[in-house]
Amino acid sequence: MSLYEMFINNTGRPIHKSGHYFFAYERHFGRYVGKPVTFLEIGAGNGGSSQMWKRWLGPLARIVAIDINPVCKQFEDEQVAVRIGDQSDAAFLQSLIDEFGTIDAVIDDGSHHMAHVSASFDYLYHRIASNGVYMIEDMHTAYWSEYGGGRGDPRSMIERFKGMLDDLNADHVRDGTVVPGHFTHRTIAMTAYDSILVFEKAPLINKVMKIIGDDSLRVNY
Repeated sequence: MSLYEMFINNTGRPIHKSGHYFFAYERHFGRYVGKPVTFLEIGAGNGGSSQMWKRWLGPLARIVAIDINPVCKQFEDEQVAVRIGDQSDAAFLQSLIDEFGTIDAVIDDGSHHMAHVSASFDYLYHRIASNGVYMIEDMHTAYWSEYGGGRGDPRSMIERFKGMLDDLNADHVRDGTVVPGHFTHRTIAMTAYDSILVFEKAPLINKVMKIIGDDSLRVNY
């Protein structure tokens, strides 16, 4: 059964998702199905999504859900751990890493406020697995002032994403205005969907340009 089928056939705890999100979910998190994975869900909601991730990812997956609402603690089971805390609190986020080890994948479905989204990303992204995936959903809120966003507002995660395209390609910037850093050397892809941003890491990115083949057949322009 596909993840989307699990969603539309759900009869358990409520799951609040947009149907078009499932293309991105299956595309970026499908690699973890049936594998040992530590999957961090920011925002426990009503507990239904954690159960969906557990069923889809399989028995080797450890789901860690966080929320500021203590009521969410009741959603724990043998595969789902729930911790109560603020997604923008660096000490709390570090406590998750201390307890559960390296996190392989993150889905931020928390407060959707720009300050919180940025704080979580800034602390966690460089600390997740070297081949990890970091997804932020419901980023239509990046255009809403009540969430700290707005088109062109530098606080908006979508505006940050636009600027980070230069960081992704910093190795090729010749005027020194962008300096390659950890993000440049560890990020293999950035993908944007309607309301979703995805960052994918790789432990080694081979950027060496080569010409392979019979050099005598090369056409000079």
